[in-house]
Amino acid sequence: MAKSQEMSDEEESSENWTRHHLSVPAGLSSEDFEGVLKSAVIEFHSYKLKPGQCSSLVAQIVQAPPEDVWAIVRRFDDPRSYKHFIKSCSVRDDFSLKIGDLRELTVISGLPAETSTERLDILDEERRLTGFSIIGGEHRLRNYRSVTSLHVIGKRSTAVLESYLVDVPAGNSEEDTRLFADTVVKLNLQNLAAVAAAPYISTN
Repeated sequence: MAKSQEMSDEEESSENWTRHHLSVPAGLSSEDFEGVLKSAVIEFHSYKLKPGQCSSLVAQIVQAPPEDVWAIVRRFDDPRSYKHFIKSCSVRDDFSLKIGDLRELTVISGLPAETSTERLDILDEERRLTGFSIIGGEHRLRNYRSVTSLHVIGKRSTAVLESYLVDVPAGNSEEDTRLFADTVVKLNLQNLAAVAAAPYISTN
């Protein structure tokens, strides 16, 4: 899980911790990152790396208020609303959107995956923070953990930050693993931006 407090100088210099806070993610301005988002990256999107793991942070600006974006992102039982690689999602009868709840996904053809079993790890309504782990299924993302946070930018916009930690599969490079995962996350967030902003786009 991402660290819950700001890293000390010693921790920042350690090769075992991710350093997502040291560079501005694509799609964000330096002003927004340094003024609003850097502290959030340190608090929510820092991971301790083990050998054979990689991590990344992806950002997306959404032209909609945070409460509207959160209404979509928080629905652990309905990821298909913006994750278009998912063919179906099912949850148990006792699902109640609480920590530890599971979802079973099937993935569209054409991807190196068929199914995924995922557990809800974080759901902080006040801070608009959520996260999940992949704990089973047929796919290449072993020990995958993800955290997503929402932040106010400007008068009516939202910055979405999504980070992950995952094992590098045997026979694959860290670069290839990060490229694959980044591509999926970026497309998901682009879809999220389109879905959340749709009510605010003039039809005239």
